[in-house]
Amino acid sequence: MRILRTDEARFADLPDYPFAPHHLNVAPGLRMHYVDEGPRDGSPVVMLHGEPSWSYLYRYMIPPVASAGHRVLAPDLIGFGKSDKPASVEDYSYSRHLAWLASWVERLDLSNITLVCQNWGSLLGLRLAAEHPQRFSRIIVGNGMLPTGDTPVPTVFSVWKAFASHSPWFPVGRIVQLGTDRTLSKAELAAYEAPFPSSEFKAGARAFPTLVPTEPGSPDSLANQAAWRVLEKWKKPFITCFSNGDPITRGGERTMQRRIPGAHGQPHITLRGGHFLQEDSPEDFARIVIDALRSELAA
Repeated sequence: MRILRTDEARFADLPDYPFAPHHLNVAPGLRMHYVDEGPRDGSPVVMLHGEPSWSYLYRYMIPPVASAGHRVLAPDLIGFGKSDKPASVEDYSYSRHLAWLASWVERLDLSNITLVCQNWGSLLGLRLAAEHPQRFSRIIVGNGMLPTGDTPVPTVFSVWKAFASHSPWFPVGRIVQLGTDRTLSKAELAAYEAPFPSSEFKAGARAFPTLVPTEPGSPDSLANQAAWRVLEKWKKPFITCFSNGDPITRGGERTMQRRIPGAHGQPHITLRGGHFLQEDSPEDFARIVIDALRSELAA
């Protein structure tokens, strides 16, 4: 496996991203970067990004949640952000991403985790929580699901999958802008492009759409079904926080609210924005996280 590492100079002076870097090897020769803000003895809040973003997506949410007394950790998935990037699309699989992420959680020995996840952060985070339930105390999902391949995917996803696989042009900043209602500044667009100095660094981003289980018999369909069986008995708090303008995941929150016991009676909310609600409604999203943790902090 050929591993690429983005030059740190490309991340200099990013707007609203003052966080000190932290790194951890999650496999031999494979380094994961993560943000780690707030008191080390605070309850951990793990914020998982998706496709094709990185921890920069949570830059407006990290400070208020950390200031409320929590330890906020936002990793860059392998292939993204400041983390190492295997150079071939074939180097990536759903199970490998899970193994890398589980290694990170286990090496940091995180417990009592509040999971905040969106997009592929949900596909990975919900599986991770179902497979390691003893480490998680609550889950907050925004614009994300855990597909098993048993229901048809939206046409817009099929188009996106074909584009990611075949287009010679893969403009990460513009892709994030397409999923965001507000207009991102040139500096913000450049920040999303920063991890990818050339096309060979984008294998992880191109791989993700092909890894989603879209029909019965897809790789990881059975594993996701097994995770759902755990979630259907999940009685710890489970909160959905979807936006009103995401054509891919809209309506998915109702499925989770119905099937997951821990979702019953929770303060589910719909925020304004597109797919990347961390860009469109970060203050409101952060407030939901803080409110969910308030009773624990008071205790």
